[in-house]
Amino acid sequence: MAKASSTTINALQFLLAPEKHSFGAACAVVGDDAFLRHEVRLKLAKRFEPGDEQGFAVESRDGRSAEWRDILDTLCERSLFGSEARVVVVEDADALVKNYREKVEQYVEKPTRDALLVLECTTMPGNTRLAKAIVKHGLTIRCQVPEKGRERSEFARQLKDWLVYVASNEFEVTLQKSAVDLLLDLLPTEPGILYQEIAKLSLLSTGSKPIDSELVRKYVGGWRTRKTWDMIDAAVEGRSADALAQLDRLLAAGEEPHALLPQMASTLRRFAAAARCFEIAEHRRQPLSLRAALEQAGMPPFKLSTAEQQLRQLGRPRAKQLYRWLLAADLALKGHNSTKDRARRELETLIVRLSKLTAPPAAAR
Repeated sequence: MAKASSTTINALQFLLAPEKHSFGAACAVVGDDAFLRHEVRLKLAKRFEPGDEQGFAVESRDGRSAEWRDILDTLCERSLFGSEARVVVVEDADALVKNYREKVEQYVEKPTRDALLVLECTTMPGNTRLAKAIVKHGLTIRCQVPEKGRERSEFARQLKDWLVYVASNEFEVTLQKSAVDLLLDLLPTEPGILYQEIAKLSLLSTGSKPIDSELVRKYVGGWRTRKTWDMIDAAVEGRSADALAQLDRLLAAGEEPHALLPQMASTLRRFAAAARCFEIAEHRRQPLSLRAALEQAGMPPFKLSTAEQQLRQLGRPRAKQLYRWLLAADLALKGHNSTKDRARRELETLIVRLSKLTAPPAAAR
């Protein structure tokens, strides 16, 4: 595998044309966008699946439990009945890098011939020896949405190209430029959310009809959808003042409290389920990370990193009470607090319960 001509690219560059990029000895898939990391991993596996013209066999390892000696053995293995070289993808590799940094650095500097090591990490500071070695000998794929500046503008342009590519190649439907512009205006710049919308719209597009702006305007949520998710994120992150302000705007715009509670509950139930999974694993003395618990609870891949921080903010005691709080709110909205004003108070109570915990005053201790 020849060394790539460009040693650092973003995920969308790779997803648009994976065949144009070679990897050298090692590839780092780095960033906090779980959806982009997931998509890059799938493209890697598809490109190097057994039987392709390059003859590479792909194997995956969990970096949270893997030993470096086992990773190295797998990289050096050859098939008994073939000549396939190895591609080893280490998922959640932050722990592996932390525990075996020096050995991983040595391998990247002097790699096994015809083998590729893929490290999927949340973070990898560019000033470390490992990051510099991968830039020198391989490829780094950044899986994150830039915050601002020229990088964000370039990312937005590539995002439009990628959405058109996804619609055509994965869902066999044409996505018009005007529809892409409208999607980015209506929804957050999150590849995972936009991907799901393309999947939904492809089912609604009949025959050879393209996805146009009319279809997007009819079926994709606008301002209220964005503000509802902003309110939910603010509530779960403990920013009660922001969440209450968003709730006030939504209700003033005509949103019904009875429609907002199910949307809040769909997210909060996943946190409750994750807390239960974590506690069950703890009782069985089977180590389980918060991220793995959230995965078991059905949290979407592109939300995992954010959700892990939100669950830490909630804490175990409150997360365990979420089912009870949601049931109480649901019964209240269907019973004695069914009027709009009283229903609003139920939502406000739920948001306040999720607010950040603060230490009691010194006199109260």
